[in-house]
Amino acid sequence: MKWAISRRAQQLTSSAIREILKVTERPEVISFAGGLPSPASFPVAAMEAATARVFADNPAAALQYAATEGYLPLREFVAKRHTSASSVC
Repeated sequence: MKWAISRRAQQLTSSAIREILKVTERPEVISFAGGLPSPASFPVAAMEAATARVFADNPAAALQYAATEGYLPLREFVAKRHTSASSVC
């Protein structure tokens, strides 16, 4: 099947960000760009455990859309944690 693509779509070019991200996928490249932390620093096990708890407790609510501001108990937890941390410094 041959797809018909509009003239405007045919004129689209790749973005600079997309090109940079392609380079960072190469194993010999170490990126110091903002927003690309080392995957080794990701707390995969902790996230997996947290996700399992959420899906065990209330899976439908976990997948439902919510207010733009985010989940209030989580926002309160983060605010309290950062307030406590900043007062220690």
